[in-house]
Amino acid sequence: MTATFAELPQIVRSAIEGVSDIKGENLVLLDLRGLDNAVCDFFIVAEAQSTTQVNAMADAVHKRVREEANDKPWHVEGAQHSEWVLMDYVSTVVHLFQREARAFYDLEGLWADAPSVALPQQYLVEAV
Repeated sequence: MTATFAELPQIVRSAIEGVSDIKGENLVLLDLRGLDNAVCDFFIVAEAQSTTQVNAMADAVHKRVREEANDKPWHVEGAQHSEWVLMDYVSTVVHLFQREARAFYDLEGLWADAPSVALPQQYLVEAV
């Protein structure tokens, strides 16, 4: 991936900041734009230590994206159980997992052809 953080679409930056606000762990950005079978442009994947933290991250992402990118999710799944919350913003899909669910579904493995960046907790890297 050659874009800097500042060059990413606002929705991506806002979602990453929302995850970071709640101390989401193992944050990864997958750039799907170059893949023929891609369902969107970006996946944001992060994990939490509890259902409470998954819900808090989903709320923070929703609030930041609404306020900063003037967008709302087209579809949300998994909020009832909070083991895996999927927030579909059409061009960007945010996946918030509990650790065990993330390992089980292995999205990074399924989309291994996509360039990915593991972002530090502060996410402020220039070489995204």
